[in-house]
Order: sequence, then C-alpha cells, then structure tokens
Amino acid sequence: MRLPSVGGLFAPLLPLFDRRPLVPDLAALAALAAARELRNAAGRRIAFVAPPADGLDYETRIWLTGEVATRPDNWHDFFNALVWFAFPNTKATLNARHAELLRQAPAVRCRERDTLTHFDECGVVVVACDPEMLDLVRGFHWRRLFWERRADLAQGLRCLVFGHATYEQLLRPFRGLTAKAVLHQVTPDWLDQSPAAQVAAVDRLLAADFAVGRYREPRVWQPLPLLGLPGVTPENENAAYYDDQWQFRPGRGRCPV
Repeated sequence: MRLPSVGGLFAPLLPLFDRRPLVPDLAALAALAAARELRNAAGRRIAFVAPPADGLDYETRIWLTGEVATRPDNWHDFFNALVWFAFPNTKATLNARHAELLRQAPAVRCRERDTLTHFDECGVVVVACDPEMLDLVRGFHWRRLFWERRADLAQGLRCLVFGHATYEQLLRPFRGLTAKAVLHQVTPDWLDQSPAAQVAAVDRLLAADFAVGRYREPRVWQPLPLLGLPGVTPENENAAYYDDQWQFRPGRGRCPV
C-alpha cells in the first residue's frame, strides 16, 4: 500500500520505507529494526512481538523487557511501531514516565497517564516562525489561518504528526478529524533544515519536555482540525469549506503550551 499524500502529514514516516511496501506485519517491522537499533530509557532493546497472554501491563512490559506488544496485520499497532522509529527518544521517555507512574500507583489510572496517552494516540507538533500563526491556532481562528494565510503555510509552518491513531485515521480522513497539538515558535532557519533533521529536532524537544513533566493535564493540548490544512482534502480548496462550524469550531483562546 502507498501512503496517501494528505498534505504531507505522513512525512515523518516516509524515510522508513524508501522502496519497501507498506505492510502492517511483524516481518516488516523486523526488517526495519535490523537496520536501526531502538532502546527504551532503561537501555533494553526494543522488539515488536505478538501480544503475550501473561497479563503483564503493556507499558510495564516495554520497560522491563523492551517488548512492544504488536498485533499482526493491525494498522493501529503498526503505526505505533513506526512512531518508535521516527521519534525514538520521545517514545522511550513516555514509556519511562508510564512505568514510573504505574510503580507509584499500580491500581489507579491517573490523570497524567491519560494526558500522555492522548498525545501518544493523537498528538501533533506545530512549529512556525511567525508567532501570529500559532496565535491563530490558539485562538481557533481557522479561516484566517487556513484560508487567508494559506499561501504562507507551506513556507512558514510545519505539522509533524506523532500520534499513531492519527496516522491510522489519515489513511481514510473524515470530517472532524482533530489532533492534539503542542505549539512551538522557531527561527526561520529552523524551517530550512531537511525534513529528517526537523523530525529529529522535534523528537529531542518533545522528549525533554516530557522528561521534566511539562504536560500533565489534558487541557494543555490544543485542538487542531487536520482537514483544514491545505492538501489534506481537496474539499478545502474552496473558502466556503471553512464555514462548517461543526468541524472548525470557535473556542476560547488557550494559554501557550
């Protein structure tokens, strides 16, 4: 299968494939792992294995053994594995934090774990050199951002998808598809880096933020309606598309993340 273009949102994963077919199975992941060494924060080598039946918690297994339970022929789990390759530092940091919270309260699913999971499933990092673009996202000014400043987006803003559930949804984008964003202002020369360098830089940035517990409440995530981005759907080539307030909802501005 070929990845759809959807405005370049699959860009962080494209270097993983080159000419390889996109097939959601463990053999494909083993082939990728043979050329790349992934380790968790405890130094254990990451391996993608069929889910064992011993009842060990998912995150605890990764921490203790390096094994990531991955259902064969499952796009959701396959994209989760691919994000390990694209953002290895962040995935390892998230796992370490889950493991620590589980040790502190094994019987309680705490609010911070929910917050981490939300981003793990549906997160995206939005970087821009123009602070107004980020303010438009914070203020839910979707028409101004996606239509009136449409010509500026390609040059001045990047959306790097992290969430594996979002990647799965992008195989068949649907009205209302929304990611949970963190926003960062960068210098113009940052955007001149290669796509691979941008992904690596975001990986380091996210890992550092999660390591110091910067994100602990679900409200820190900024909603981002992905189908507003140019190229994600042909329907948004018309200004009237952004009149749909069910999808492009007004909302109260939120504090910068």
